Amino acid sequence: MTNDSVLGMTVRDILWDSFKKHSNLPAVGMLGDKLFTYNEIRDQVEHLAFVMTQMGLTKGDKVAILGPNSPNWIISYFTVLSLGIIAVPILPDFHAGEIDHILEHASVKMIIVSRKQLTRLSDKTIAAVGHIMVLEDFSLLSNRNQIDIDDSFIPYSPKGSLNPFTVSVDPDDLATLIYTSGTTGFSKGVMLNNRNLVTNIRQCYGVEPIVSSDVFLSILPLSHTYENTVGMMLPLNYGACVHYLDKLPTASVLLPALQKVRPTHMVSVPLVIEKIFRTQIRGKVEQSAILRSLYRLPAFRKFFHRMASKKLMATFGGRLRFFGIGGAKLDEATDRFLKEGGFPYSIGYGLTETAPLLSGTRPSGTKIQSAGKAVIGCELKINDPDAETGIGEIWAKGDNVMQGYYNEPEITAQVLMPDGWFRTGDLGLFDDDGYLFIKGRLKNVILGASGENIYPEEIESVINRFQYVLESVVVEQKGRLVALVHLNFEELEKQFAHFKDEARQQMENKIEEMKAELQQFVNSQVNRYSKLQAIIIQDTPFEKTATKKIKRFLYQTV
Repeated sequence: MTNDSVLGMTVRDILWDSFKKHSNLPAVGMLGDKLFTYNEIRDQVEHLAFVMTQMGLTKGDKVAILGPNSPNWIISYFTVLSLGIIAVPILPDFHAGEIDHILEHASVKMIIVSRKQLTRLSDKTIAAVGHIMVLEDFSLLSNRNQIDIDDSFIPYSPKGSLNPFTVSVDPDDLATLIYTSGTTGFSKGVMLNNRNLVTNIRQCYGVEPIVSSDVFLSILPLSHTYENTVGMMLPLNYGACVHYLDKLPTASVLLPALQKVRPTHMVSVPLVIEKIFRTQIRGKVEQSAILRSLYRLPAFRKFFHRMASKKLMATFGGRLRFFGIGGAKLDEATDRFLKEGGFPYSIGYGLTETAPLLSGTRPSGTKIQSAGKAVIGCELKINDPDAETGIGEIWAKGDNVMQGYYNEPEITAQVLMPDGWFRTGDLGLFDDDGYLFIKGRLKNVILGASGENIYPEEIESVINRFQYVLESVVVEQKGRLVALVHLNFEELEKQFAHFKDEARQQMENKIEEMKAELQQFVNSQVNRYSKLQAIIIQDTPFEKTATKKIKRFLYQTV
């Protein structure tokens, strides 16, 4: 697609173009099942379009989709957008009250929901929504007082099909309304039109070109913009195929899936690859005194990383060409391992508000801790950078920037400037080569005693390099800089299992020693106003968003 052609296209336009070009190629399917072809997806979309119009749904109505990844999720989404109806994808891990709020706030006329998620809807919501369709088989709920009884559903048996092009859809028509699962606790409806989505698909292609022989393995929820654009619409626009898991991507599920699918492409959040690094790479180093000593030597470390990366490539099926990482900051030690090992990874940066990608690079062009360069057709700048550090808020401008927050004009005006610039709320800087480096969220910055800016994410990156640390959050408590730290208790327990009855006491003693060592370790590597005054052990994992960012607002007043 050229710049000029993109300006006049809708999601429906690029979909039908792909259906035509790749008609008999495999498109999507659940792991181990037969893949739907592009022709079969188109036929299902046209059937469902007929049913929706018969139900009285028209352009501009809003239809929510709530359920796990599946071909039917994709068919639902494509049908809605093709009719000019506004899709409202909802993350399955939203709590029930948040789901009810979204359905009411967006004035949803219909929800396509999995049977499991249906039981989470309140009676008030079930009564209020005009139509309820079941994701698994597109049956319709008829008896709203007996949602657990099969007789309450009318089977899906379309007797016709509809070419969606009978409905006029324009590039500036609203396509999707996505409620963010941010770290602030406030969910806002992001309005993305057809131009936003089509533009970002092209921009993603500029970072990583896709061909029809490519194979994707999807492990993130389709209701999140990251997976929706990069992991679904991008590959399906260029004739690739996508496999979906029917379970959460735990190690026991993911490892055999990788061997079965042998993907060429994947997109992920940092947590997945960080876990692999900590258990398979750093874990082995820490178990051996000799390896720990050798690992400190750069030449040996790089050799060790290359050998480990070859094994990791085999684990991923042996033909991986692109492993995209986004949604949160990647741990520096993991980043260094991937770069030095030659693993085909790429770090991108973006937000739901930008459809989402703003920057990225091909695996051959990665820099450690960088999020790459601005994507084609998007301007990025650092607004009001600090004179000494060059750090400032990242602003973006381009056709991928949202239309605003739904029914929130005042909040929209705070982030969308009259001249088109979007305030991301993220802090960063550019190096001399134009590579972007993210330094944290503006709202997370802690003001030091003498007015210095303290970036908690930078301190956390140091903390997370310490042995046995899994994750951390740095907060201010009564004027003190405090780190909340979650340890790898499973590994610690293994270390002290031989003490039998005394194991618990020995481990508690070790943890107290570690706290002192950790504080000394961190304070030796940060500037004077970023030094920790205390460390508090967090017994349970931190609560996270869909992209595995810690919900920091829950811990600010600990």
